[in-house]
Formats: sequence, C-alpha cells, structure tokens
Amino acid sequence: MFRNSFMFACLLGALLFLSGCTVTHPPSDLQANAHLSALTPAARDLLNLPEPKGKVAVAVYGIRDQTGQYKAAPDSSFSTAVTQGASSMLIRALRDSGWFIPVERENLQNLLTERKIVRAMEVPQPAGTPPIQIPQLISASVLIEGGIIAYESNVRTGGAGARFFGVGLATQYQVDQVTVNLRTVDVRTGQILQSISTTKTIYSYEVNPSVYKFVNVHDLVEVEAGFTRNEPTQLCVSEAIEAGVAHLIAQGLKDGNWALKDTEAIVNPVLQRYLSERDTVYERTAAK
Repeated sequence: MFRNSFMFACLLGALLFLSGCTVTHPPSDLQANAHLSALTPAARDLLNLPEPKGKVAVAVYGIRDQTGQYKAAPDSSFSTAVTQGASSMLIRALRDSGWFIPVERENLQNLLTERKIVRAMEVPQPAGTPPIQIPQLISASVLIEGGIIAYESNVRTGGAGARFFGVGLATQYQVDQVTVNLRTVDVRTGQILQSISTTKTIYSYEVNPSVYKFVNVHDLVEVEAGFTRNEPTQLCVSEAIEAGVAHLIAQGLKDGNWALKDTEAIVNPVLQRYLSERDTVYERTAAK
C-alpha cells in the first residue's frame, strides 16, 4: 500500500514539474482594471523615428476588411476573422508617428453638423461687432487608402508529444497570417505615391501534460492539465498597420515626397532598418 501511494505521489510530482516547466505566464485574473493597450514593436519604431521637416495633413476615409473571412465553427458565421476597426488603428499610428496630421473624414458629416449647430447657437452681438468666425477645416494634401487584404488560417500547423511510463507531454501549434496594404495618394493629381503591403503572423499553441497510470491492479489514475496561448488578432492587425506607416514614411523619404528636419538624421537606425528591409525583399525577388 505504501509503495502504491509513493508511486502515485511521484506521478503527481512529475506532472506538476512538467506543468511548471511549460506554463510561461499565470492565468489572467477574473477581474482586472482597464489599462492602455500595450505598444507593439512597430509602434515603438514609430515613436523613435526622427522628426520631419513639416507634418503632412492626411485624410483616411476607411480601411476596410477585404478578406471576406469569418471565424471558423462553432463561432457565429456573422463574426469576422479580423477586426473592423482598422481605420482607427491607422489614424492612431499616423498621429503617434509625429509625421502626419490626420483630419476627420470617416465621420465628416457629424463634424459638419456640429459646426452648423455652433453657428446657429451664436449669441447675438452688439451692432458693429464682427461676427465670430469658426476656423476653416484643414484640407488634406495626401490621402491614405488600403485595407486588410488577406487572412490565411493554418499556414503552418504541427505538434509533438511523448509518454514514458504513463507520464506524457503533448504540444500543438498553429500559425495564421494577416496582410495589410496601405497606399498614399496625392490629392492634387491623384497619383499614387507609395504602396506598401505588410504581413504579420498570428501564433497559437497548446500544451497538455498528462498522467495515465495503474496504481495497483484495480485502480487507475488519470490526470490531465494544459493551457493555450493565442496572439490577439487585433494586435497583429495593428502591428501590420503600424509597420506599414513606418514603411510609407521611409519610402516617402527615399522618393523625395517629404523630408527630414535634420538631414543627418537619415542614419537613424530605425529608419535605416525599414529602408534596408524593402531593398532586401526586392533583391531576393530579383534573385529568384
């Protein structure tokens, strides 16, 4: 009897050891305070770009989901695979970069309505007093368009597992992929200045340690545990958009569409990394 109890304790100890080795962060609290969204690596790059010679007024009318993808069953067929808030993500990235002045266009009618209300509610002024003037709206010199153009599920899948004397560990992983396209358009001529496509992988994995063992002739013990980790899709879309903005800035500098405040800042490591990344991709494509 003592021998069986000792064996059972050893099995449980092995299971706890495997679980402790595989769990990389504890389960989330059931209740947690709201907080600002974490900055992605691409968002940090935008904050570390050198200053422009002058900010560019840009208009964003809508970055749409062009994938047509819906979540797999058993989720609702009306639930899309990617976020529908890409326009808000792009506007935030443009503003955070310090290179652009985003102007309201997606809900322009709401803005115009409020300006009419302000004019209608002006208090009558004494005779001879000049009327109160509402500042004119800023006109954009560049239009940024595009969309989420692809969402591929199960680009790579796999896993591994092993069991020794009834004690085992199994893992599975899945890789999805989202692609975003952004392009800048000259408002005066309609010419497309730059067109950039960025891709971000979405990684998910599952770990399942288990114990399956007879503790004596009649008694069987079976213990299972496990956890999964999924990258939030909206953060991956946001990072792809932010990287696209950084590439638009780099390519605009290279094409002479905008300029640096300090010309010597061209050696900025973040800026050089985005410039070299595009050159590397084109060189590899040409080599094939």
